[in-house]
Amino acid sequence: MKLTHLDRKGKARMVDITGKTSTVREALAVGTVRVNPDVIRMIEESRVPKGDVFATARIAGIMAAKKTAGIIPLCHPLALTDVDVELKSDIGRGEILIRATARTVGRTGVEMEAMTAVSVAALTVYDMCKSADRGIVLTEIKLVKKKGGKSGTFVRKEVKGKE
Repeated sequence: MKLTHLDRKGKARMVDITGKTSTVREALAVGTVRVNPDVIRMIEESRVPKGDVFATARIAGIMAAKKTAGIIPLCHPLALTDVDVELKSDIGRGEILIRATARTVGRTGVEMEAMTAVSVAALTVYDMCKSADRGIVLTEIKLVKKKGGKSGTFVRKEVKGKE
């Protein structure tokens, strides 16, 4: 397997996408925030002192997706056409599921943008709720699906049929 971000001498480089064809690109990433169920109740009842946790995390995730190339050194800057971030709580499991979809028409994929959106949304939940629960865990941040480009569609095996 060849790593595309390495040159012939093994040094990091930005991939040259000049000759690639622009296509519709889409990626879906997910992540989980494990938190005390009492904190989820606080979020749902709008009792978190810092404000609306889900609205703030959603906006933070969208903003982060738009700035991915500024934080991940070898990512290309992309003109995103859509970013959607959803947060859903499960009190019984003590979890908040975060889903982010990123889209563009371009020469390279949006996987990093979708995963960055999930990561920053999760960090925002942590920041806004840490005073109530220092044991919060951010976990399972992963690419679930990507479409477009030369390599085609990828769907993570453990979620096939669940989309």
